[in-house]
Amino acid sequence: MSLSSESRRAFVELLVRCEALRFGSFVTKSGRRTPFFLNTGVFDSGGKMRALGRFYAEALERAFGDGVDCLFGPAYKGIPLAVATAMESRREVRFAFDRKEAKDHGEGGRLVGRLNEGDRVVIVEDVTTAGTSVRESMALLRAGARVEVVGLLVAVDRQERGPNGRSALAELREEFGLRTVALVTLDEIVETLRGGVLDEAMLEAIAAYRREWGAPAGDQMPRPMV
Repeated sequence: MSLSSESRRAFVELLVRCEALRFGSFVTKSGRRTPFFLNTGVFDSGGKMRALGRFYAEALERAFGDGVDCLFGPAYKGIPLAVATAMESRREVRFAFDRKEAKDHGEGGRLVGRLNEGDRVVIVEDVTTAGTSVRESMALLRAGARVEVVGLLVAVDRQERGPNGRSALAELREEFGLRTVALVTLDEIVETLRGGVLDEAMLEAIAAYRREWGAPAGDQMPRPMV
């Protein structure tokens, strides 16, 4: 359970209004041509980031309750997401992030922020297709501190299979024992925007993409409509 039905609709509308969620013809990092694209990098002002952070914070609280000590934002897009989520959280939650290159002066290392032994950490991302950045983050966190990575929080579950034939979220759940949480799924986006932003031609383009790249039914998580 991530967002309430009212919050899910408001979140999708925010993504569209800020043009973070766009429809057309795009090519993903994996080389797939896709009819939809998410880019949280367009949240480029304090007001926009506060609005985004409130939805992330709501999902964090509903999914993990008090079981989080620190949020980890993988460089680069994960950094503002972790900061905004921590700022909008109802309880005090620290944040940390990584550098792309290790610092050889000052405090040194690749991690920025404080990770304490035994911390329960949630990784915060925008979207995960292949899971590469999450695996890199897991290796970095395990090498840097004795923490427990308990979950992964992303904006959108694209509900598509990765290079190994499974959805990235399902693979990460099984590989690392993480609780993976998406604020919304592609199905929920389609249902929210059907008949408005999404005309029949775009609905068919999304359906065709799902037929080609959709994740197996067993990888889908039940989503209570509350």
